[in-house]
Formats: sequence, C-alpha cells, structure tokens
Amino acid sequence: MAVRLNRPLVLEAAVRSPDGAGGFNETWQPRGTLWAEVRARTGRETEGEGVSVARAAFRITVRATPQGSPQRPEPGQRLRDGARIFTILSVTEQDAGGRFLTLWAEEEVVT
Repeated sequence: MAVRLNRPLVLEAAVRSPDGAGGFNETWQPRGTLWAEVRARTGRETEGEGVSVARAAFRITVRATPQGSPQRPEPGQRLRDGARIFTILSVTEQDAGGRFLTLWAEEEVVT
C-alpha cells in the first residue's frame, strides 16, 4: 500500500524549567512540521473522576529523519493538529530502506 503523507502535524517536545518554588513547569516547544499519514486503529471510553475519557490509538507514518535530528520523533513527544494532540508511545522504522517511520500514538479526549 502506498504511503500518502497528506496531513501536516507539528512535532512538539516537552521542556522543563524551574518554577522558582522548588518545582518545575512543563511547556511544549515546537520542533517542526512533519507531513504524515494518520490512520485510526482502536478506541474506547472509560470513566474517570467524574468525567468520561475517550482514548483512541493511531498509526502515524512520517518520512524518516536521521538519528539525533531534532525533527526525528521520539516516545514521550507529541504531534499537534490544531487542538488535537497525539502522544507518541513508540517509534519504529517502517521499511528496511529506512524511508519512513511508524509512530504508534494515542489521543485522549475528555467527553
């Protein structure tokens, strides 16, 4: 099946800075825009503390970048599509030639 990179997603990485009271603030810093193919996999709804939370798993394909590049996705980072956020759980090379990466990601929405 041919890969269709037809959706721009912003790669973001967490940055921790001291809050002045002995703790840290976490902010998200953009690392660049990646063109991606996004495919939904599974979804479920669970009950939290007084709220319902919907979780959906996604398979996201992006063009590969070299190890060590700031634009190479890593677990713990996230991809943003407007208000939607996809948390990256793992990254694997899709093909032996290393042309594409497969990102296994999850989106969580409070309903």
